[in-house]
Amino acid sequence: MFTNLESEVTQLHAEICGGLADPTRILILYELATGPVNVTELCNLLNISQPMISRHLKILRERGMVNTERRGTVIVYSLADERLIRALDLLRAVMRDALARRAALVQAISQD
Repeated sequence: MFTNLESEVTQLHAEICGGLADPTRILILYELATGPVNVTELCNLLNISQPMISRHLKILRERGMVNTERRGTVIVYSLADERLIRALDLLRAVMRDALARRAALVQAISQD
């Protein structure tokens, strides 16, 4: 069993964690959660250059996090699985709670 878990964790790290390793890619995923968009729209929404957006989309596409659809001369990107957003929301909640605990600890220490 441990070998299977170890294998899954290794694959998770390589694919999912690698895809989420840059904050810009996470922001792209959140934008795609609102609906399909093309590269130009993403550039405008995130105020990031086209080459940078394209590089991030390539990584997300390689990891199966986004889908592509050709519409005439434009390629439209969409979120491959809405569970990614739920997972990101859970991770953000964990982070907020950890930060709140740290803040409370700092406040308690400073009152001593």
